[in-house]
Amino acid sequence: MVSRKCLAGVLLAFNFLMSPAGTAEPAPPALLLAEVYREDIDPADYWVSEKLDGVRAYWDGRQLFFRSGHPVLAPAWFTRDFPATPLDGELWLGRGQFERLSGIVRKVAPIDAEWRDVRYMLFELPGGTGSFTERKDRLVRLVADAGVPWLQTVEQFRIGDRKTLKAKLEAVVAAGGEGLMLHRAGAPYSSGRSDDLLKLKPYLDREARVVAHLPGAGRHAGRLGALLVEDDDGRRFRIGTGFTDAQRDSPPPVGSRVTYRYRGLTAKGLPRFPSFLRVRDDP
Repeated sequence: MVSRKCLAGVLLAFNFLMSPAGTAEPAPPALLLAEVYREDIDPADYWVSEKLDGVRAYWDGRQLFFRSGHPVLAPAWFTRDFPATPLDGELWLGRGQFERLSGIVRKVAPIDAEWRDVRYMLFELPGGTGSFTERKDRLVRLVADAGVPWLQTVEQFRIGDRKTLKAKLEAVVAAGGEGLMLHRAGAPYSSGRSDDLLKLKPYLDREARVVAHLPGAGRHAGRLGALLVEDDDGRRFRIGTGFTDAQRDSPPPVGSRVTYRYRGLTAKGLPRFPSFLRVRDDP
């Protein structure tokens, strides 16, 4: 039996995903996306930064958008003095604050007091000229000229070898961070997935769309047992671990996208030991 909370979640997802008659879903902005770091890559060619556990947001010079292309309904004062140039970064509260942040930035009616704690942490100038090193330096100057306390740049640093990179990753994770990002120093700007931008985490993760809620048994009887999900290649599989009791009582809506952790792939290309991590950070 589907609980009232589950049914409400399904209806909310349906209403959200369906566009008004005669309109189409917004096109996602053409942003640079990260590949996974590989051991054969020399970190000396890259600028390195902490991977922030936030919500990615794109500023087109006039309005703030999620990665999906849906607008971020931030208070007017939050973006009023942003530079009139495209910016790419993460809305962020701090380490371990993703759930609270997600609740703040998803509200249709933003609450000023909550947004006072949010920072927009920049790491890229979409469409900017020159190398990443030049764009990074230009970002620092733009932020300084804007003089907006909650508009900041992500700290970038250099690491000379793989051993030092591994030690830095361990230190960041031990302190509550998610991982590291590597930006190729000499790369011109491009959109799509590329080795010009790499992510390094202590685990693998991917995204999939929720297809169905599968009922639980035993102590999970009457609530979620597992999510049936579908990846971007059309493969379906179950995610049955990683949920809190609250998430089992009110699971991610059908149609929503979720992020899951896994330990490599099977011979059939399915994730091994997938574990729920969170609902994806934008609508």
